[in-house]
Amino acid sequence: MNYELTASARAEARPLLIVLSGPSGVGKDALLKRMKELEHSFHYVVTATTRPERTGEKDGVDYHFLSQEEFQGMIDKGQLLECAKVYDNYYGVPKDEITQALSKGKDVIVKVDVQGAATIKEILPQALFIFVMPPSMGELERRLKQRHSEPAQGVALRLEKAEEEIECLPLFDYVITSHQDRIDDVISQIQAIVAAEKCRVKPRAIQL
Repeated sequence: MNYELTASARAEARPLLIVLSGPSGVGKDALLKRMKELEHSFHYVVTATTRPERTGEKDGVDYHFLSQEEFQGMIDKGQLLECAKVYDNYYGVPKDEITQALSKGKDVIVKVDVQGAATIKEILPQALFIFVMPPSMGELERRLKQRHSEPAQGVALRLEKAEEEIECLPLFDYVITSHQDRIDDVISQIQAIVAAEKCRVKPRAIQL
């Protein structure tokens, strides 16, 4: 038997669902933006949300910006893998994007908050879960303030939430530290994790 060929065929037949999560402000969006610039061959799921569009963001690229009624319609039709209310806004992961990409043999990356990751863990435990950690809470506070998207009270709330989310590390398979000045190195770590997973004797089988 050609074991090398068998292993290769198995890896190609089992695309990964990669769940990227971590506290608000840790740099998840920056990581994904850079990965797209580097043309890594993943399908990046665009999250649906009811939150307002921020300066520089594009509908359908950064998020699917929806009204409350549109978002509820997706829930009613069972079109979301998971959804949650986060800081007074709703976020959800469109199910069709995942199933279509997986059916084409493409590895899929989903960006969610820690609550969403926990929900997906219950539904699809064979997904690959990566937690993005800030270098320090002080650095996370600096990044949140740098965004200028919320008042001081909102920053304090997110920092408090971040401490709770870090306690959820046991839910995840891997943890990486997000350094803003070494973003390509962080992406290399994600690539290394994916490469290692492709070499598993028992591949992760995603059935959605």
